[in-house]
Amino acid sequence: MNRSLRAAVIGSVMLWLAALGLAAEKKPKSGPLTGTWECVSHGGPQGDMKFTLYLEQNKETVNGTVSSPLGSTELTSASFKKNTLEIHIDTDQRNYLLIGRYKDGQLAGAWSTNEDQKGTWEGKKSAQTTSQP
Repeated sequence: MNRSLRAAVIGSVMLWLAALGLAAEKKPKSGPLTGTWECVSHGGPQGDMKFTLYLEQNKETVNGTVSSPLGSTELTSASFKKNTLEIHIDTDQRNYLLIGRYKDGQLAGAWSTNEDQKGTWEGKKSAQTTSQP
């Protein structure tokens, strides 16, 4: 019986250590772009326009959505390399390209469309975290 008790204790300890090891697995660390960004574009036909980026970064890959007075849509593609964010947003009306440099917790750069419209934009990360629309 002593042998059975010892086997049960060893088995329990092994299961506990395995569970502890699984709990210690780390989630991928999100990058500095993950979160809600309050932005403004300049130079468009409607003048300055506020828009919001909801971003999730995993290394160089960025996913998310954009919301503006024109509507909301998912980002077609986005990447973050060498502190530069590149976003492609393809819509039925036109395709947008935003390129922004990340510095001191802010984004700033240029935007353009396939219709030769262009301008500048900047954004600040929102202090509060909100869910995507």
